[in-house]
Amino acid sequence: MPRAPRAVPTWLAHPLRWQRLPVPWAAVVRGALCAGPLLAAGLATGHPAAGVLAGLGSMLAGVNDRPGTRRRGIVHIGLPALASAFGMLMGATLQTVGAGWWLVPALFAVGFVSGAGSVAGPVRSNAGMQMLASTILGAGMPLSGAPWLKALYLLAGCLWLILLRLVFHPPRPAGGPLSGERAAVATVFDALADALDAVGGPGAEAARRRLTAALDRADEALRLRRLLRRRPSPGERLLAERLAAATALCEASVALLWEARPLPARVAEGPRRFAEALRTGRPPGRLSAPDTSSPARGAFDRALLDAAVVFARTEPVDAAGADGGPAVISGAVRPEERESGDQRGSGAQREPEDQRVPEERRESEDQRVPEERRESGDQLTSGDQLTSGAPRKLRSEAPPVRRGRSMFGPAGRDYGLRVGLCIAVSAAVALALRAEHWYWLPATATFLVKPDLGPLFSRTVNRFAGTVAGVLVFAAAGAVLDGWWWPALVAGAGGALLPFATRHFALQTVAITLMVLSFVHVSGDPQAALERIVDTSAACALVLVVGHLPRLADPRRRVGHKVTAALRATETYLGEVLRTEPGHDRGERLVRRRAAYRALGEARAAAETAAAELVAARGRNPDWLTVVTAAERIVDAATACAVRLDHGARRPTPQEARRLCEALTAMADALEDPGRPGPPALAAQIPPVPGCATLTDVAAELEHLRGFAGAA
Repeated sequence: MPRAPRAVPTWLAHPLRWQRLPVPWAAVVRGALCAGPLLAAGLATGHPAAGVLAGLGSMLAGVNDRPGTRRRGIVHIGLPALASAFGMLMGATLQTVGAGWWLVPALFAVGFVSGAGSVAGPVRSNAGMQMLASTILGAGMPLSGAPWLKALYLLAGCLWLILLRLVFHPPRPAGGPLSGERAAVATVFDALADALDAVGGPGAEAARRRLTAALDRADEALRLRRLLRRRPSPGERLLAERLAAATALCEASVALLWEARPLPARVAEGPRRFAEALRTGRPPGRLSAPDTSSPARGAFDRALLDAAVVFARTEPVDAAGADGGPAVISGAVRPEERESGDQRGSGAQREPEDQRVPEERRESEDQRVPEERRESGDQLTSGDQLTSGAPRKLRSEAPPVRRGRSMFGPAGRDYGLRVGLCIAVSAAVALALRAEHWYWLPATATFLVKPDLGPLFSRTVNRFAGTVAGVLVFAAAGAVLDGWWWPALVAGAGGALLPFATRHFALQTVAITLMVLSFVHVSGDPQAALERIVDTSAACALVLVVGHLPRLADPRRRVGHKVTAALRATETYLGEVLRTEPGHDRGERLVRRRAAYRALGEARAAAETAAAELVAARGRNPDWLTVVTAAERIVDAATACAVRLDHGARRPTPQEARRLCEALTAMADALEDPGRPGPPALAAQIPPVPGCATLTDVAAELEHLRGFAGAA
């Protein structure tokens, strides 16, 4: 009997994974007009150092040039650009004073700060990584000029890419202004339609995660626009109301996903019509007839009707705050303002006023206003709550827990220690072996060792392969081409390849290697190409050894805190669902649901990275992905429970609600501190909840989790 083929280990298969993404042609054009032309301008004017530094700045900015609104690009490129300039200032200062071996402790300190920033969100994490890389290059590359002038040249290259991003962008769609923000909200409706198509199938949970990610991106797009303009325009407020309508539909769609009954194709047609209306500016047209076969389907159709009302309006119904700040969506829509859009097509009947769910329109402000106090990537705090009354404004009962503070927590210290130690060791080895060109080895380690960038083994393999390929291409170009201009041509080709190369880290390394070798060649080291392979090999070996030290490679220290935070956010949301009485304000529940899904998304990303590590310590740790999946199903079931409770289902007794919440809290405590004796709630079996299928599912997932938490 033939043996079944053995599955390839995750850590071995991960380096071969390739992302399927559309080609960002606008970014390709920007990349071609950045590093190459800037380097050529420096060479043509007799200022090669200025051209190298400006090209280097545009290269670092190009790594962060991702699709999104122009304002999103300014934030995601601008903050790392400032950090890069500061790093160049520090590195050039160290070079000027002749730091010598003092570079090792100095780079350890910068590496520690860069690594600790990995827990502060993706934007600040990228800023920390580029600050470290610029510090190393500024301290090592033999370029003339004062430290402050080098920092200005680097910043100028970053600003050149931002200027190109503001000029070279896709044509404005027929829908009019706010093109990027409208497209982001339209993507939410597209993801919602895809999730409805997946109901009852094997891809339902993955579709729900994509829907949550689309909501986060749209939320960020609107929030960043308000950060750069004090008073929102009527168009911005109307778009915020449409995002609120989308979030109301999303809550109902999660309940449909929980029911797992395949839906007719016409159900997904409504969200697709809304997406098309956002892109074109035309009315969405007739929607499907209502269906009340289940509480979730009834909630979805009511939310669909409310969305039709919102899309029929040409002016927002909310008003700006007294301070001129962001508009506050009150959720109280007057009947005369609903008449124009209170129909489905030409023959639809208006829904009775007492059956509408106006609170669902508040979700846009519920999820957005607290986030104005944080940067992109920060987590919504649990203290943000709604006051009663209309218009409703958000307040905080407790000081918001800023995510940046966790940089000094256990996870931040571990991340910082891993990066700082790897950089210090690589710098010391490089100084001992090749003091005149020491910077390549720690610079290579910088792009490998950051814990939030992906599995260490996978990045190391792809970095080596990409460097070898880049060196060979550069050497071939040098053998074929001649003249002062050919390094600029190679740098331009690498810049054009960089936006496309986001699909795979090895391809991205090829693009970066081509540009860096061009800069090094111009700066006075024409024979550096083959040495880069040796340096990269040494850096990869050092990173693999140091990065897999027992303390630094333990997934519990890098993943456990995120999973624990996700379980606590899940418990908070579940408690809010079970506490909210019918007819009461549901804004706080909506805030908690978004916070729970956001925390679960971060925990899943960390768990997937840990599962693909070469040394995962699986025998001593829970199956983190299983824990996160169970928590996601608890939030899905709790959302379905909330919809059913709104429609008059039997409410659980206080004892049943307390038992479920205490069990979830006990599991979070057990995962957070495995050495502490488990509480009684963890040891007792969790019985089903009679008469409530949703909470029975919650109890079943809690029972599933109990084994993992007890084994922790």
